[in-house]
Amino acid sequence: MKNLLILAVVLVSGCAALRSQPPLSVYDLGTGSLQEHAAAPEPEPSAPRRSVRMTITAPVWLDSPAIRYRLAYHDPARIHVYSGSRWAGTPAALLAQRVKDRIAAAGREVTIAPGEGVRADYALHLELEEFSQVFDSPRGSHVVVKLHASLVRPGQRTLAAQRGFNVEQPAQEASAAGAAHALAAASDRAAGMLLDWLEHELSDPRDRG
Repeated sequence: MKNLLILAVVLVSGCAALRSQPPLSVYDLGTGSLQEHAAAPEPEPSAPRRSVRMTITAPVWLDSPAIRYRLAYHDPARIHVYSGSRWAGTPAALLAQRVKDRIAAAGREVTIAPGEGVRADYALHLELEEFSQVFDSPRGSHVVVKLHASLVRPGQRTLAAQRGFNVEQPAQEASAAGAAHALAAASDRAAGMLLDWLEHELSDPRDRG
């Protein structure tokens, strides 16, 4: 009987602890300003449309749904994560979808190859290097989205172009929500810059032959 009473107390305590825990907050990058680009003019009939097959990689420390931040004023090399909040997927997966959505909404010279069995004109390799909130002081922070892009001609296996992108965006709140909202805005800016760069590189007359 004594053991049964102890077990009952443990179970009740465990249930109370579970009820007292705040719900997990899950964030993605939202819809951003994609609606602004949905009405972008279609390219002229004579303008070639180039397809790209996109892949994205990230270092091991970024390969999880954790929302990360750094304390630049204290120990900038140390990575912290927010408890009770996470991304809906890994930052690389979220950013990849953001880029695809931005390219699809633009409806211009660049398209994403739809499947593995479909031949693409180019391979686009993205390396996500930073995706975090950085505190310059206990109350002031910004976010950083840093990636490196390489455009490759699959048939020739040659590098057509490469470029790094580093986007910083002020964060309005010193919290996971503030980090998520600012990183969403920074990701949209990075996706726009990447699209502009792709269109420039693929419209180069030297590359049409």
